[in-house]
Amino acid sequence: MIYLDTSAAVLLFVPEPISDAVEEWFTACTDVVVSADWICTELTSALSIKVCRAEISAEQAQTAWEKFEAFCGAGLRLVPASRSAFAQAARLTRDARSRRRAGASLHLAVAIEIGASSLATTDGNLEANARLQTLTTIMF
Repeated sequence: MIYLDTSAAVLLFVPEPISDAVEEWFTACTDVVVSADWICTELTSALSIKVCRAEISAEQAQTAWEKFEAFCGAGLRLVPASRSAFAQAARLTRDARSRRRAGASLHLAVAIEIGASSLATTDGNLEANARLQTLTTIMF
C-alpha cells in the first residue's frame, strides 16, 4: 500500500514540469494507493493558492477539482484521519528541528497508522521525515 501525499497528487491535475513523471508512476503502479481524507482540504487549498497567484484560472481549478473527485472514486482509496493520527501528528510537529508542517505531519501519521509500505511525495522535508520513520519513499 502506497500513501499519496497532496504535493504529488496535485500534479496529477495541474500541469507542472514533473507532472508527467507522477502520471507515469501512477499509471504503472500496481499497489493500492491511499491517502487520508485530509487530502481533499489540502488539495482544495493548493488549487486556491494557485488561483490567487494567477498560476491557473478559476476554471482550471474547478476542472482540476472535478478530476480529483473522479480520481477519488476510481483510483485513490481515502481513509479517515483518526484522532490518534492527529495526536501523532501533533507529537511529530513538536520537534522544531524536523521542520515538519502540520499537514505533512498528519499525512505522515496516517501513513504510519495504516501501515503503508511507501509514501509518494514531492516534498523533500516530508520525504526525509518519512525515511526517519522507516517508510520507503517515492520522491518526484
